[in-house]
Amino acid sequence: MKWLGRRQSDNVEDRRGLSGGKAVLGGGVIGIIILLLNVFGGETGQTVGNALEQLQGSPQQTEAAAPLSAADKEMGDFVRVILADNEDIWGKIFAENGMTYKNPKLVLFRGAVQTACGGASSASGPFYCPGDQKVYMDLDFFDELKTKFGAKGGDFAIAYVIAHEIGHHVQTLLGTSAKMRDAQQGKSEAEANKLSVALELQADFYAGVWTHYNKEHLDTGDIEEALSAANAVGDDAIQSKMQGQIVPDSFTHGTSEQRMYWFKKGFTSGDIHQGTTFEAIRSF
Repeated sequence: MKWLGRRQSDNVEDRRGLSGGKAVLGGGVIGIIILLLNVFGGETGQTVGNALEQLQGSPQQTEAAAPLSAADKEMGDFVRVILADNEDIWGKIFAENGMTYKNPKLVLFRGAVQTACGGASSASGPFYCPGDQKVYMDLDFFDELKTKFGAKGGDFAIAYVIAHEIGHHVQTLLGTSAKMRDAQQGKSEAEANKLSVALELQADFYAGVWTHYNKEHLDTGDIEEALSAANAVGDDAIQSKMQGQIVPDSFTHGTSEQRMYWFKKGFTSGDIHQGTTFEAIRSF
């Protein structure tokens, strides 16, 4: 992606150099499973730290965070550019529809972080917390995305994930998230999960819309990087990899095919009114 020398957002909180924030998750199967199950943690910001402590039978430990390397700083600059792009594009889209866009914050952290949605670890994957309207990301996640999930990697895979989480912020501003949570009340787990899938697919669609308006900055292969990331984190792909079987009623984010479809639809149309994922599942 063409990003060097472009505007950087002031709405990034870089906590990677702070001491005492590194949570010891034990790694291995437990860490990978939690990461997979919570990948692109949606707009709930679910806490996994306490569950991990109980599962492992040992308290959390902390250690001083490593100082930022030149590569870390460059990645921080890249994230600031992507966030600035989202600010500019969503500000324009909202204005064209008679609304005002409120910029979210994006927090970079290492290991563990405290949020308005509770404590979270890097095992949660990137997530959006509606309580403080912030996106939280441990950039080490993208190494996992490539090495363990089979995604191609690349800078636009990161841009796609950021745009997906900003999509949840858009849903919060539009009231979609609150409406979805209300609709889940009294539903069976399977029906509630369908609504969660619709919310996640719509965030993928919004990521595609953002990409549509950012075409001038794309490099060859960027769309393939985004689609590869979407494919890698489909519920069916994750379940097949981790469980050896697929249980559709337990899906919360959508299949690989669905995630790629809605991203591509947003990218092709550039029209926020075509993100009809809830109508597609006929449950909203």
